[in-house]
Amino acid sequence: MQSDATVLRGRRELLAAIESRLAAGGGVALHGAAGIGKTAVLDAVAVGAAARGEWVLRLRPVRTERALPYAGLADLVAQLPAEAAEALPPAQRRALAALRQGLPPGGGSPALARRLVLPLLLAHCARRGPVLLVLDDVQWLDAESAELIGFAMRRRPGPRVRVIAAQRRPDAVTARGPGVRSGARPGVLRAGGAEPGGFRVRAAGPGRLEPAGLRRAVRLCPAPVLELAVPPLGADDLTALLEARGLPCRTASRMHEASAGNPFLALTLGAAVAPGPAWRPAPIPAAARELLRDRLLALPADVGATLLAAALATDPTVTVLHRAGREDAVRDLWLATAAGVVELDGEAIRFTPPLLAQVIAEDATAAERSAAHEALAGAAVDPTEALRHRALRSGRPDTAVARSLADAADRCAGHGAGRTAAELYLLAADRCPHALADLRLDWLVAAARTALTGGAAALAGRAAEAVIAAHAPAGHRVRARLVLLDLAGQALADMGETFAAALAEAGDDPALVAPVRLRLTWAAFLTGDPDRAAAEAARTVDAARRAGDRTTEAMALSLVAQVQRLRGEPAWFATLTQALRLPAAPAPDWLHLGPRYMAARFAMMDDRLDEARAELLRLLVVAEHDRIGEARVEVLRSLSEVATRAGRCRDALQYAHRAVAAAQHAGLSPGPTWYTAAVAELAGGSLTAAAGFARRGVRASEQEGDSLYLRRNLHALGQAELRAGETRNGVAALRRLRDLEAESGGADPMIVRWHGDLAGGLAALGEHAEAAATLAQARAAAHLLGATPAITGYLDRATAVVLSESGQADSAVVLSAAAAQHFEQLHQPIEQAHSLLVQGGAERRRRRYAAARVAIGAALAIFLAADAKPWAEQTERALARTEGNSAPGAPPPDLGLTVTELRIAGLVRDGASNREIATQLYLSVKTVEATLTRVYRKLGVRSRTQLSSRLSGLDVPEVTTPV
Repeated sequence: MQSDATVLRGRRELLAAIESRLAAGGGVALHGAAGIGKTAVLDAVAVGAAARGEWVLRLRPVRTERALPYAGLADLVAQLPAEAAEALPPAQRRALAALRQGLPPGGGSPALARRLVLPLLLAHCARRGPVLLVLDDVQWLDAESAELIGFAMRRRPGPRVRVIAAQRRPDAVTARGPGVRSGARPGVLRAGGAEPGGFRVRAAGPGRLEPAGLRRAVRLCPAPVLELAVPPLGADDLTALLEARGLPCRTASRMHEASAGNPFLALTLGAAVAPGPAWRPAPIPAAARELLRDRLLALPADVGATLLAAALATDPTVTVLHRAGREDAVRDLWLATAAGVVELDGEAIRFTPPLLAQVIAEDATAAERSAAHEALAGAAVDPTEALRHRALRSGRPDTAVARSLADAADRCAGHGAGRTAAELYLLAADRCPHALADLRLDWLVAAARTALTGGAAALAGRAAEAVIAAHAPAGHRVRARLVLLDLAGQALADMGETFAAALAEAGDDPALVAPVRLRLTWAAFLTGDPDRAAAEAARTVDAARRAGDRTTEAMALSLVAQVQRLRGEPAWFATLTQALRLPAAPAPDWLHLGPRYMAARFAMMDDRLDEARAELLRLLVVAEHDRIGEARVEVLRSLSEVATRAGRCRDALQYAHRAVAAAQHAGLSPGPTWYTAAVAELAGGSLTAAAGFARRGVRASEQEGDSLYLRRNLHALGQAELRAGETRNGVAALRRLRDLEAESGGADPMIVRWHGDLAGGLAALGEHAEAAATLAQARAAAHLLGATPAITGYLDRATAVVLSESGQADSAVVLSAAAAQHFEQLHQPIEQAHSLLVQGGAERRRRRYAAARVAIGAALAIFLAADAKPWAEQTERALARTEGNSAPGAPPPDLGLTVTELRIAGLVRDGASNREIATQLYLSVKTVEATLTRVYRKLGVRSRTQLSSRLSGLDVPEVTTPV
């Protein structure tokens, strides 16, 4: 696997453990599957050692060199200095000379003399400095070299000679005992010949086997040896790696499950994904297929039949395999587990990665697959499962089989087993003879819809495209196109042709027009066009009423209410009330567009948090039946945001990360869940993680044309940057958000509460007029909608920040204290503590240090109780700035200046002119002059010379966001 700095994402703990062991002497033995990143880890260790001036010897044999005696040793000694060879005794020099001529180092010399060549060479080098042997892919190292390296390490070369060796899982596994054989014909799982001293299976406890070959890396290291597995990358690290390589965010986010966290496999699969629908499966690239086959080739032939049965079973378990005639299933599965092919969770069998099952099935012959389906049909307890396997034995058309499959699919659909129903409908269509062509189209439409609701995106897309490709009636074609639109998720902006075709085929039929118009409404909303969204929603309501479709009418009215609220129109409440009164029952997969969910969202926006949480928990029970996953993800997201505002940071993080995982599993657009994760991290996780989620959310939303979540992710990114001290970056993100919202007609400051954050950042940069204008705009919009205590408190706190930065600390104290009382009454501890923090900062600028410590200490207690880790860390730093000022006459660390004032004063002290200050801080010269006048007045000085004297020895900070 190629090394790349990005591959080392998620390897910090592993590298720390390696460096700790090597620093104390000894060795590290790494193991892991091919492509897992062992070479990248070795490269990082080698680069670090070379940078410290150590002598680094690299060895990376390849498969073809296993049969070349002493090939590895020759490569190793070729990297040693000439004087090391000259210092050898005569016997060892002769052995080394023979080796360099391509001859075995025997030549009649004593065996001990041959073995001492490498230890003596390493000892000579170690006298000059530390030596590190970096041995990669040691499973391919020839046995003779391995023996001599192992001998050298057993001679205890001292702490200055260290080794890090890596090997993959065994390339050949054989078992000794009755009923076990090796060797197989091409195309089927087979066992490669075991290398000398190579892989054998040894007992590791009752009922468990493990490959003895995994000990080779250990034998090549000096004692003490630390054995470490290179683990798969986590979902976040792998997604970030793939994005860094240029993969679209949505593609990258679904690669973790496909690759089981293997970086090379994920990169290979991701590179093969062609532009097109996200649900359409890409073919397995040849490189990925070969990598997966390598694991299978390590297994004895008879294990292959067991794995084929598991690959073809719907829900493979040990019991199913036993019933299917695989008597040695337990032994076979343990061998497969040792080779990294499957994982066992009790009875359940999971292929790692899941694509292995596909490779196994595709590599088997038709006769082998037919025999496996025959055995599984006989093993099935459920008649429907038995029918499925009997149908899969042959692909020939058969009227009786097709009708039986369709009847079984109807029963499964009635029981809510959408995925099974979809597969059976598709099988019925595939087995359908020409005489039943009309029924075939009905079954394909049913397959598309049940696959969609069952969370089987690939099946849904395949069935829908089959309908469109056929000469189907208009109604069938419209329903198929609706499935494709729903599979698009947040990327509806790219579905213009599908929308146009669906409307043309729907004609004047309101029952077909209404659902198409509903999706057009949502597409317009996502792309930030509220006028078009409102127009499409009105058309949807009209068509739904004419069709008597109360559910679609209720969802359209809910979207109308959302548009009205976004535009600051008070009529939203009446519209939502009308939607709630309709006898509508959206399916679980449409729950997030229904009136009940919208009412819960509005309750959260209005800070009626208990009401919002209670309704969302009720909706979560229904959403858990959503197999598409979008409704479940949306409810989890909202629960996270409610928990954040209510000060339950642990709950917020848990809900957010459940939403991220669910979206990745379902292949949904990641932008919304990354926004929620960023918000939760801002409250209770880390600012670094929050910024990472927000940046990725911005990229994902840009790629999918999702204006709504582009703005929200920009808000989270702006907050993270401001709180991390990157004020300019934060203000830039929030200004972009402001401009986008102005273009889309957004007017409700309670939905995305960015105004106060932008105003605070602007004030920190000295842009007080723009900051005041931003807050005035927000107050006017809130007044139009009927300002709640929460928005009043939020804007009061933001105004306090601006006043404090403008030198009006007295007024800032009053407003921030009032905001804290507002939030205390609303039971929003995070916002309350934030207001106290602002109050403490204003008190500090008034030089009332005791009062500042009281306010900031109260904020810290609240943050700690809420598990608001990043807030608590920020507050502790603010509290430290008030310490040391308790002694009478002690100078304050900031002299009562605001952040911008202190920064400008520091630049004056350093000799900068007003114009140079303006250029460096991106301010106007006029702003610099006005600020400098305030500084003179506060410090009681009249000239730049006096100011420089007053600031002598003071550590002036960079521009950061005020607390």
